[in-house]
Amino acid sequence: MMTIYRLAYVAALLLSAPYWLARMAMQRKYALSLRQRLGAVPDRVRQTAKRGNLIWLHAVSVGETLAATRLVEELERALPGYTAVISTTTAAGQALAKQRFGEDRVFYFPLDLRFAVRRYLEALQPRLMVLMESELWPCHLEECRRAGVPVVVANTRVSDRSFRRTQPVRRLWQWMTGSVGLLLAQSDEDARRLRALGARPDQVQTTGNLKYDIRVGTEMPITTLLRTHLTEGLPLLVAGSTLAGEEEKLIACWKQVQSAVIILAVRHPERFDGVAALLDQSGLKWMRLSVWRQTPQPIAPGMVLLLDSIGELASVYSLARVAFVGGSLFGAGGHNPLEPAQWSVPVVQGMSYENFRGPVDALRAADAIELVTVDRLCAGINELLFDATHAGAMGARARDVFDAQAGATARTVSAIVRMMERL
Repeated sequence: MMTIYRLAYVAALLLSAPYWLARMAMQRKYALSLRQRLGAVPDRVRQTAKRGNLIWLHAVSVGETLAATRLVEELERALPGYTAVISTTTAAGQALAKQRFGEDRVFYFPLDLRFAVRRYLEALQPRLMVLMESELWPCHLEECRRAGVPVVVANTRVSDRSFRRTQPVRRLWQWMTGSVGLLLAQSDEDARRLRALGARPDQVQTTGNLKYDIRVGTEMPITTLLRTHLTEGLPLLVAGSTLAGEEEKLIACWKQVQSAVIILAVRHPERFDGVAALLDQSGLKWMRLSVWRQTPQPIAPGMVLLLDSIGELASVYSLARVAFVGGSLFGAGGHNPLEPAQWSVPVVQGMSYENFRGPVDALRAADAIELVTVDRLCAGINELLFDATHAGAMGARARDVFDAQAGATARTVSAIVRMMERL
C-alpha cells in the first residue's frame, strides 16, 4: 500500500512541477520555502532542538496557527521542560507562527517524501507529534512510527466532503490512523464519523473545538488606529476571509450604501492586488489599510478599506457592528464564525458551512447567525447593519454560545498528558 502511495505521490509532484516552477518564478516565497520542504532543517530550529524534549506541532495555515497558540502555551506549562516547535504549510501560516512563537521555533512542513521527513525527525528527535485538525500524511505517519514518536491529532474534524471522499480509501485511512495514539474530535458527530471510518474506540475522544478558546486582544495597533478615526456610531461591516466571487457581490451591495464603512479582508494574500483592481474599477472610495495607517485620516461613510495584512482580522472583528464570514457563498465550505462571535458581533454568511458545521449549528440554535443566499446577501447585511438594537441582541447571543463552548484547550492538554504518562 505504501509503495503504491509513494509512486502516486511522486508522480503527482512531477506532473505539477511546471505549475510550481512558474509560481516560484512569479512569487519568491515559494522558492524560499522549497529547501525546507525538501528536508533542509533551518539552523535556527536545530539550535532550538538542542534543548531536548521537543514537541513538534503542525498547523497548516492561519486558522490552525491561531487555534494552536493557546494549546502550545498550555502544553508547555503542563509538561515542564518541553519546548514546542511549529511547522506550517502556507506562507500566511508561517508569517503568523513566527509572529506568535518566534522565528527560532518555526519552519515549513516537509513534503511527504521519506528522506525529507526523516531529516526533520533526525534533527528534531521530537518526543511528541501533534497534528492540527486533519493533516494526515502516510509517509510522515510511517516515519513517526518507525522513530517511535507518538502522534496526536488535535481539534480533528470530519467535514461532509471529507467523510464522503474518505469512504473509497477507508483501508488506507485505517492503516494511517493505526499508528496514531489519539484522535481528539471537535464534536460528538466528528467522533462518530472517525469511528465509522475505522478508528478504534480507544483512540477517539471528544474534547471540543479549540477555536472556542481563542482569545485575541482588541488593542492591536491597527484596531487602536481604526477606533480613533472611526466616527462613533458609524455602522461598520467587517467582511472576513472572502474568496473569489464574494468580493464582487459585496462591492455590488456597497454601491447602494453611503452611510456605513466596510473593511474587506481577503482570504489569500496573493489576491490582494486582484481585489484592489476590482475596487479601482468599482468607482467606490477605497484605500488599502497598509497605506491608510501610514497617514491615518478620518474614515468617511461609504468608504471601503482593504485589510492587506495577515493575523489582524480576528482583532478587527471587534470593531464591527456586523460581520460577513466568507468562503460561504459559493460552496467552499465556509470559514470560522467564532472569530466575530467572541466579540458579540452578529454573523451573516452564505449557505455553505460544512467546514464549520458544529459552530454554525450552535449559533443557529441560539438565533445568533443569519444564513443568506447570494440573492439575499445585501438585504441580510443591511437588516443588521442599520438596526443597532437587533444587531446587539444577536451579537450577545453569539457571545453566549462562544463562552458556553470554552474549555477545549484544557481537555485536549489533559488527554495528551495522560497519554504521555502512560507511555
